[in-house]
Amino acid sequence: MVHVTVFDTKPYDREYLQNSGPEFSWQFNEFRLNSKTASTVQKGTVICAFVNDCLDGECLRTLKTREVQLVALRCAGFNQVDLKEAAKLDLKVVRVPAYSPHAIAEHSLALLLTLNRKIHRAYNRVREHNFSLDGLVGFDLFKKRVGVVGTGKIGKIAVQIFRGFGAEVHAYDPFPDNEWAAQHQVTYTSLDPLLEQSNVISLYLPLTTDTFHLFGSDHFKKMKPGAFLVNTSRGKLIDTKALIHALKSGKLGGVALDVYEEEEGVFFEDLSNEMLEDDDLSRLLTFPNVLITAHQAFLTAEALSGISNSTTENIRRFLKQESFLPGTELTTNE
Repeated sequence: MVHVTVFDTKPYDREYLQNSGPEFSWQFNEFRLNSKTASTVQKGTVICAFVNDCLDGECLRTLKTREVQLVALRCAGFNQVDLKEAAKLDLKVVRVPAYSPHAIAEHSLALLLTLNRKIHRAYNRVREHNFSLDGLVGFDLFKKRVGVVGTGKIGKIAVQIFRGFGAEVHAYDPFPDNEWAAQHQVTYTSLDPLLEQSNVISLYLPLTTDTFHLFGSDHFKKMKPGAFLVNTSRGKLIDTKALIHALKSGKLGGVALDVYEEEEGVFFEDLSNEMLEDDDLSRLLTFPNVLITAHQAFLTAEALSGISNSTTENIRRFLKQESFLPGTELTTNE
């Protein structure tokens, strides 16, 4: 039996992981993994971490002293891990690169539709017996131009959903898939004309040095007045202060976010009885044309099952000294 220490866990994590097989012994910690908490790890264990855990050099070195050999990330993003240090320490790092792209794509459309058609505001009104329709006007997605930034697995599914609404989809990706685009009547374009002409822009990009703050003041200035921006990818794709400025100026018609630049310590937590110390997030929440969910796009039964299955299968393969699932082992010497 292998002992697996899981950090930053919630009830839904435990439900899916602990039913994955009798060969696992689970220790579920609600606190996050970082350089201070790494010393709590039982020797010889496998680590299972999440998107907001901090696996910097100091944390990894402590894990090595605890005889940890495998770090299994139950997420796709890995910018929270010092991969070069992991390579030096001979720590294997695996992730879940694709658990349910449909979950993310569908949530981005749910956010857009809710914000555009003011469903959240209508819901609150009706519960107070206010059946007025004033201020609830939205727009049809039919024949609107939608700009999709990033056409990986999630972006492609989102495109197909947008096309199902009859929208005209233009896409930007450094590595365009022209055969797929022709099949789905999608036009690839450079980023500037996409910004200037799109009624809706939706982001489906990984966080890299090239995409960090991709959407800053310069890009907001180029966007079509009244356009909607949707981000279910990574919070740091957007410069929050520049976003607030664009909202205050009236440049944007609406913003829907499932991720936020500084969500660690806020998202996934119940802070209803506390003061929100993040001034930028507090400011965003005051805008009537901003809709924020707390990184829940992945939260479907199918996605949670996929995350659990990929994570536990990689642990099994590690113990048997077999190859990891394709696309899950991170290149640790880049």
